[in-house]
Amino acid sequence: MSLSETANPRGSVVDRLRDALPKLVLSPTIAIVAIFVYGFIAFTLYLSFTDSRILPTFGWVGWQNYENLFKIRAWDTAVWNLVVFGVLYITICCVLGLLLAILLDQKIRAEGFIRTIYLYPMALSFIVTGIAWKWFLDPGIGIEAVVRGWGWETFTFNWIKDRDFAIYTIVIAAVWQTSGFVMAMFLAGLRGIDSEMMKAAQIDGASTFALYRRIVIPQLRPAFMSAFVVLAHMAIKSYDLVIALTGGGPGTATEVPATFMYSYTFTRNQMGIGASSAVIMLMTIAAIIVPYLWSELREKK
Repeated sequence: MSLSETANPRGSVVDRLRDALPKLVLSPTIAIVAIFVYGFIAFTLYLSFTDSRILPTFGWVGWQNYENLFKIRAWDTAVWNLVVFGVLYITICCVLGLLLAILLDQKIRAEGFIRTIYLYPMALSFIVTGIAWKWFLDPGIGIEAVVRGWGWETFTFNWIKDRDFAIYTIVIAAVWQTSGFVMAMFLAGLRGIDSEMMKAAQIDGASTFALYRRIVIPQLRPAFMSAFVVLAHMAIKSYDLVIALTGGGPGTATEVPATFMYSYTFTRNQMGIGASSAVIMLMTIAAIIVPYLWSELREKK
């Protein structure tokens, strides 16, 4: 023990308590997350290897649930719908978000007001968005009924009732809600680009198209990667928007892995199958997020 600690033991205790206080404050949160997030993830992984049906059981069946899962036609439909939805959702959000960000980056009037309008849908829950767009797209009370009321009697827009087009209504609603958020990410990236570089390119005679293609867009790579990870994660776990908008129908036309998992776990009483589908969704999200985090940490080092 040092001479100062011997002379002032009270100060040493206070310093130790001050150092330990953040750990004491955070420890309940860490314990809750460890139990109710990672603990239940591990439990779901275990259930996927059991013969659980209505309630969890401990009869080990190995990979049988995964083999049965890929024999179910509804799962194939859900995966294909996710591919269609994910590709269109991510692509349209990125393109639309970039165009909106470029527009707002021109120092237009009322930029703050317009940015708030674009971001407002993100403040809504997906349930609210789904219900609102369900009203808009309903042929009896929505866009079709309004346009016909204006006199265009032959106008038809019944995608929400059509098995071949229902999945695109989910894309429309999801893009409406999220494109403003993507716009904000790209706008932040645009504001971080060195203006001197842009001016130098303009002096050299670069056209506006070449300026964005060769200078601006390449420097937005981190924003593109962040947007892709966020949108892909949201697409894979999409549940509430689908349930509120189409309920997975007509039939299974808009079934996605999240709705499939809920259906087989809680309504069809095949918990083992539902758990295996949840694990596959988790692995898909991890396959996207883990490489992204690894590349970000490597760049920082």
